[in-house]
Amino acid sequence: MTGNEIRAKFLEYFAAQGHRIVRSGSLVPANDPTLLFTNAGMNQFKETFLGLEKRDYTRATSSQKCVRAGGKHNDLENVGYTRRHHTFFEMLGNFSFGDYFKQDAIAFAWELVTSPQWYGLPKDKLYVTIFREDDDAEELWQKVAGVSKDRIFRLDEKDNFWQMGETGPCGPCSEIHYDMGPEAAEKGREHEQFPQDGGGRFVEIWNLVFMQFDRSESGKLMPLPRPSIDTGMGLERIAAVLQGVLSNYDTDLLRPIVERAADLLGVRRHADTRTDIALRINADHARATAFLIHDGVVPANDGRGYVLRKIMRRAMRNGRLAGANEPYLHVLTGFVADLMKPAYPELQESKDRVARMVRDEEDRYASTFQIAERFFQEEAKSAVNGVLPGAAAFKLYDTYGLALDEQEEMAREFGLTIDQENFAAEMEKQRVRARASWKGAGKAHVADVYKDLPPSEFTGRDSLEAPVTVARLIVNKNAVDRVERGPAEVVFTKTPFYAESGGQVGDTGLLLDANTLERVAVVEGVYKPTPTSIVQRIHVLQPVMTGDSLIGAVDPPSRSATMRNHTATHLLHAALRQVLGVHVKQAGSVVEPGRLRFDFTHYAAMTEDELSEVERLVNQQILTNAEVATDIMDLEDALSTGAMALFGEKYGESVRVVSIPGFSRELCGGTHVRRTGDIGLFKIIYEGSISSGVRRIEAITGEGALERFQQASAQLARAGELLHTPEAGVLEQLEKTLENQKILAHRYDQLKTRMAHEQVEKLTGRRVNGATVLAEKVDGLDSKQLRTIVDSLRNKWGSAVIVIASVNDSNISIVSAVSKDLTGKVQAGKLAGEVAKAIGGKGGGRPDMAEGAGKDTAALAGALANVYEKVGALL
Repeated sequence: MTGNEIRAKFLEYFAAQGHRIVRSGSLVPANDPTLLFTNAGMNQFKETFLGLEKRDYTRATSSQKCVRAGGKHNDLENVGYTRRHHTFFEMLGNFSFGDYFKQDAIAFAWELVTSPQWYGLPKDKLYVTIFREDDDAEELWQKVAGVSKDRIFRLDEKDNFWQMGETGPCGPCSEIHYDMGPEAAEKGREHEQFPQDGGGRFVEIWNLVFMQFDRSESGKLMPLPRPSIDTGMGLERIAAVLQGVLSNYDTDLLRPIVERAADLLGVRRHADTRTDIALRINADHARATAFLIHDGVVPANDGRGYVLRKIMRRAMRNGRLAGANEPYLHVLTGFVADLMKPAYPELQESKDRVARMVRDEEDRYASTFQIAERFFQEEAKSAVNGVLPGAAAFKLYDTYGLALDEQEEMAREFGLTIDQENFAAEMEKQRVRARASWKGAGKAHVADVYKDLPPSEFTGRDSLEAPVTVARLIVNKNAVDRVERGPAEVVFTKTPFYAESGGQVGDTGLLLDANTLERVAVVEGVYKPTPTSIVQRIHVLQPVMTGDSLIGAVDPPSRSATMRNHTATHLLHAALRQVLGVHVKQAGSVVEPGRLRFDFTHYAAMTEDELSEVERLVNQQILTNAEVATDIMDLEDALSTGAMALFGEKYGESVRVVSIPGFSRELCGGTHVRRTGDIGLFKIIYEGSISSGVRRIEAITGEGALERFQQASAQLARAGELLHTPEAGVLEQLEKTLENQKILAHRYDQLKTRMAHEQVEKLTGRRVNGATVLAEKVDGLDSKQLRTIVDSLRNKWGSAVIVIASVNDSNISIVSAVSKDLTGKVQAGKLAGEVAKAIGGKGGGRPDMAEGAGKDTAALAGALANVYEKVGALL
């Protein structure tokens, strides 16, 4: 079976067992700061396992793209050196959300793996491991699957207790292992028996996690609402087994990439061990790079972007070691997109963008490596006892991407060794920092008070005012029955208030007494602590109790302005794709009453013409006053119609599709205007870069845009009055005025210089031991003019020491110069420094020319007078 057939067969089997096929989530986990990257199939179902989210199915199956290259799960350093480690891989999985448990999970797994209709693996080559205390699992493997007891092994937590991260769902697990045969074992370990396998003969192909617990931040295990199942089978591993090869890199999923890498690098496979390592690294890292950039990650110096850059540079470095002289990785990522097109056709959309971004990184790496070599040479010169410090070696590794083995090779050329112990200590510090930075801050653990909140229905699309009943009151994360006054949180089963999500800010407004319409509380914000609940942050003005009937009133101007900006964001996105290309994808947004902010993938600053065309397209759609249509659809159906799913968003099976006919179609749960004409006017006020490959636009609409237009018109009219010019001629007149000002400024500088020369001509200096020494103050010159004059005097007098100071707006500039024949005795840098220090400043420079500055004008005369004595002593 091909890799594509293996993937399809897995999904087909579980679909036949009543599982919903769910498409892979993004590699950037949606709304989960506890994870660096999606690293398991269950990540997108985390809140479902926790009971915080309910889906319209209880069985699911998926092929999830994963990356393990940072945080707790980090395989980066092993990739290339083993047959089975990867940064990017696909995880096949089946999941039960409180539906079936151990018995069915074991039965499904055994049938898929062993049945001739499916994968058909020989049973006598399979072994099973279970958690040491899991008697149920051992009994079920024998009873349901017919596995003999001598092929079932009990192991400890390290091997058979699974958890996603520091916190979250976890439980005992059971693994299926396959015997690859003696030829797969390392030399001398051919006769090792399972599970005492240190040589790689027995490969784990499937992990069945019996999800029973939720681990809190304190480490406490709490039972999940319903026992569930989470399984994971690495596609690359099962492909190696089914295709009869020992290495994942010899499967049809990776071998073509390895071969293409060999072509690009101009090397042969199996030429030597070092070359094969480089080829495996490049094949794996090209996949990770293509998928990560497609999913919105861009190279950076921190966070996810830092890990991506590290992956790319590791590939480039190994490519260079294998003999690459020209950039090649950008070509290899394009090959990945083509190879994986059957399963991931969307990679074609980002193929060109990925290539541009990778090529830019390749150019940056080439220059960085040259800097690294210079840094190494400087450190080598100052090495003590022939040892390069560990801290320096780590900087070369971490900042410049220079591997330790490369450093060792360079060190040998200098007759040095490297302090391995301190290098390892620095490496461990970095790992600790990386783990700490991804423990999660915002949603690492939902407080217990929010876990059992009743579901809230948002009713505020058609009406901004509605009766509400207080279902729950919360103060300081504790449920209460009554709040007298002050800050609190309130939950309604139905609410007109929109909760912050999808970039749109939460509503504000009032809670009113249902009978008297008096103000009971001010709604200051709205958010969703869980996918199904909505919590209003309020400031209570009059006592509120659970069960109270109130009226929720959303602030109309604020909501209307937000709706205008949200629909304008959709128009902006579509216009950018028309003007710049379909590689443009949303990389973040903020929609609030006063403005909209839109981040998007693009690799160059927008020109004035491009910005004007985007504005024109958006305003053209506003003028057509087109209807903004909203449809409720199944996710797969919506995507098949061409609706855009946005970066970083998490979607349910049923989604809202917002369309502006013939122009824009996006999945969106936010609030929008009824017709594009309701936006009124659209104006871009800012465009700039926020990171490599990501641009940001800020814009305003409606009354905000009108107000800006009115301000600009008033300022233009005022400028016309000041320039005594009609508005149409203001720009031309302003250019003339500025040009005249430039001419006058130049003439003024010439006049100042001439006057200064006249002052200086009167200065004769003093003869000291055969040299002319001058230390004087002249008026109104800047440091550039001072340098010109000092240089002129030095050339005129020949052997000379000159210090001239000038005061401008209480700032003192100093320039000192020493003729070449005297720099052995008198240095201009030290002289300028001493004078500057005397007037409360600093100075320094070359032995023949230097500058300084200070503020103490009262001390200047004395400082200059001391120069003669100082220079006399030195001469």
